[in-house]
Amino acid sequence: MRTEAKQVAYGLATMLPGLGPWLVRTRRNLRGGEGGGAKSARYCYSAWLRHLIHAARNGLNSRPEVVVELGPGDSLGMGLAALLSGAARYWAVDAVRFANPGKNLAIFDDLVELFRQRAALPGGAEFPELNPPVSSDDFPVDLLDESRLREALNPNRLSLIRNAILNLDQSEDSVILYKAPWAGGDLGERMAVDMIYSQAVMEHIDNLPDTYRAMRRWLKPGGFVSHEIDFKSHGLATRWDGHRAYSALTWRLLRGTRPYLINR
Repeated sequence: MRTEAKQVAYGLATMLPGLGPWLVRTRRNLRGGEGGGAKSARYCYSAWLRHLIHAARNGLNSRPEVVVELGPGDSLGMGLAALLSGAARYWAVDAVRFANPGKNLAIFDDLVELFRQRAALPGGAEFPELNPPVSSDDFPVDLLDESRLREALNPNRLSLIRNAILNLDQSEDSVILYKAPWAGGDLGERMAVDMIYSQAVMEHIDNLPDTYRAMRRWLKPGGFVSHEIDFKSHGLATRWDGHRAYSALTWRLLRGTRPYLINR
């Protein structure tokens, strides 16, 4: 009950004129931005490779050329890891514009070193809840051979990616396309995407039907989606699934005017 009262009080506070937007921004800044562990290059590296390994294990395309990430938050790290794995283009779509060029450049530089070292996938004690699980933490040399990595880590290509990080609003021909705010519409192209993925994001999307329809339009034949979904209450209730027991009125008050929360 204390958790419920605290969350309802916060939701009501966001409805106050002038205070609401400031409160949301302040809370986000105190939490260090958006994206949780994704602010770490090691987290992004491990999470991306896990999705890639699972794709290969299930007979799907482990060499996607065009990838889309839903809800990257302030870190584009997983998409940058996809580019360093050989993807030609990375599209990022988000409900709110969070991407931080300086932070992403630092993450990019760290990712380059991880790929150059063919580092093992961080997990275990460092990221105990990181999913999807893999049978081995070894670098997947069977998926990313020397030839592919040599091409992906070519100095000219690294410069191209660095420039794209600094200029997220450039033309749609860029190696990185960043769309935020995005509310479920098209990206301007259909049947052009090999892989769509997200990491603990789908539980935050209010309009799931439109989002799934958009993904279906983007995917080319043989394309696929890979979503790691966190069904827990995200601290909104004492029980892991307690948010599902709130009445419709309590949930509406708890949500307040926050631009996003979790869906039920």
